[in-house]
Amino acid sequence: MASRGASEQSATLQDVARLAGVSASTVSRILNGHVDSPRRDAVEAAIKKLRFKPNLVAKSLRSGVSMTIGVLTQDFDNPYTSRAATGVEDELRSSGYTPILVSGHWGRDGDEADRVRLLMSRKIDGIVVIGGRLSNEQLLDLSEQQPIVVIGRECHGPRLSSLDVDQRRGGYMATRHLIELGHRRIAHIAGIEYQPDAIARMQGYMDAHREAGLSVDQRLIVRGDFSELGGMQAMQALLDSGVGLTAVFAANDPSLNGARLVLFNRGIEVPGQVSLVGFDGFPPSAYSVPPTTTVRQPIYEMGCTAARELLRLLGVKQLNDAPIGSLELQLMVRGSTAPPPHPAG
Repeated sequence: MASRGASEQSATLQDVARLAGVSASTVSRILNGHVDSPRRDAVEAAIKKLRFKPNLVAKSLRSGVSMTIGVLTQDFDNPYTSRAATGVEDELRSSGYTPILVSGHWGRDGDEADRVRLLMSRKIDGIVVIGGRLSNEQLLDLSEQQPIVVIGRECHGPRLSSLDVDQRRGGYMATRHLIELGHRRIAHIAGIEYQPDAIARMQGYMDAHREAGLSVDQRLIVRGDFSELGGMQAMQALLDSGVGLTAVFAANDPSLNGARLVLFNRGIEVPGQVSLVGFDGFPPSAYSVPPTTTVRQPIYEMGCTAARELLRLLGVKQLNDAPIGSLELQLMVRGSTAPPPHPAG
């Protein structure tokens, strides 16, 4: 076994070329994505058989390409950022690039810009930014130094691309579902005040009411912070205020989970007395009791797509061309919603 391991470790570019029946320069060009050779399959088969690992350090010194991508998330424990980062990592795997993750910790704009500069100091080749508070102007300035792809907003430049879904429509879809069930007293646990997605989801909530010819009682809108604790506090405030409600649209699934716990602790049945709709569609939402009705956004798929877009900006020929999946929002109707106990008359 020792000799086999040694031979695998000592495989060289010349060994790959010999097994594939091509020149070493052809192997090098294929590895660098500069040529679409008819012998590509043979070269890739030889690489796999020999378990050949290119000397990335030497390659970096020669070409100035580090084969690493920076990923700025906001919170490693946040399911949104972790799923998007997983999508980035999985998509990069086939390209030979390695992600380096840092957290912005939902800090001030200056803190996040410093984290981006930290990544740049590590000689990375490009950056994926997941959410956060950096302004479009800051991102455009930073992209002059390195290509950047942003998930969760709309902003574009020569070396800056972005990915997002129609958050406003998502809020509309969630609220319209409740209205169609017969609910007229629909509360909204909003997200963080300054975040564009929170603003857009609330606008969708208002749109659905407006379309149905319903006025919105402002007392039914309570600010949360996209966390379970924020959802708990918002739900407690709604119930303690005495304002009547039969349904709640929470700005994301964690907020809904916090609200659900308050309802459980107070003996209020879901959906018998209060219906709940969330947003994000994290996998655990399908396994709660009852399963959560939620607007699923394709977070993992956006991570994969962001990685592909960044590689495109870098001019890297991509081997993985398999379809990623839909980037459309989906309303997942499950057990947490039902008609109100007393239909509006």
